Amino acid sequence: MRSPIDLPVSPMLAKAVPTVPAADSVTGGLSFEPKWDGFRAIISFDGEDVEIGSRGSKPLTRYFPELTEVLAHSLPSPCVIDGEIIVRRPSGAGERLDWEALSQRIHPAESRIRLLSQQTPASFVAFDLLAVGDEGLLDHPFSERRARLESLAATLPAPLHLTQVTTDVETARRWLVEFEGAGLDGVVAKPLAATYQPGKRTMLKIKHHREADVVVIGYRMHKSGTGVGSLLLGLYDDGQLRGVGGSSAFSDARRLELIDELAPYVLRDPDGAAVTGEGDRSRFASNKDVSFVRLEPRLVMQVRYDQMEGSRFRHTVQFERWRPDRDPVSCTFEQLEVPADYDLDEVLR
Repeated sequence: MRSPIDLPVSPMLAKAVPTVPAADSVTGGLSFEPKWDGFRAIISFDGEDVEIGSRGSKPLTRYFPELTEVLAHSLPSPCVIDGEIIVRRPSGAGERLDWEALSQRIHPAESRIRLLSQQTPASFVAFDLLAVGDEGLLDHPFSERRARLESLAATLPAPLHLTQVTTDVETARRWLVEFEGAGLDGVVAKPLAATYQPGKRTMLKIKHHREADVVVIGYRMHKSGTGVGSLLLGLYDDGQLRGVGGSSAFSDARRLELIDELAPYVLRDPDGAAVTGEGDRSRFASNKDVSFVRLEPRLVMQVRYDQMEGSRFRHTVQFERWRPDRDPVSCTFEQLEVPADYDLDEVLR
């Protein structure tokens, strides 16, 4: 059966706002839901076969055979669903999201994919319905799309889930605090009257923002070959300096300025050449140059971050200011706020 909407679909996106907003006369009412920290996925089912597209329209179908199998057997009719692929792992409170295990699912070897589909099986959380049967729903308001999604998903078994929603702003603000303990990313607000607008930032997202003082341990050159592309950051753990992530998004002028500012701190070998290191390679860009220039651990900067994934910042952090008053050795993991554990199963119910 041919889809009633053009595929692949570019997912509707969200713009960041600082706090959970209350509905007003402009929005005409808001629906709030948890912000899942996984792979955004558009599920297309033609009645026989399932295709999974990513946010960048990259096919994900081959990486999640356990999902394509259950989706093909469980979806009651042809449809196109927007949602998130997640992986769960045991935690102190029950379960939480596991980004590291999820990222490992992107692997070139078919045998490895099959093994991981058994060892770290994925789940799918549905949060929007773009088409059902021969009817496209992109021009329908979210309130209607959500109602139709609830009807379609009523009998879906685990590992297929329907995300929670609420129109109560106080409940959403409580979710923002509690659900972080299960590994979630924040809260999303959707105007109830809004149509689905592919690629547009129509939704609102509210994420955690915290500050930390970190040691600058190196830098990578910008992909253009000119200036600093990103700063590598570290924190002390029992006297040992450990890498925790990076900071980027500098202007062209600032990238050039940083080269000169960081020059006095560059580690050099006996011949005066800059000492370099090799960072971790991404599964999504394995050919990317990950070498970096090492710096003496003397510079401290304050950054803004949202959450940690294990011992690293989950996302690229934002530069706030230099902290010449801080002793680098005093920049430890102890300064980081640790959210209280929360059982992911409670979020999925």
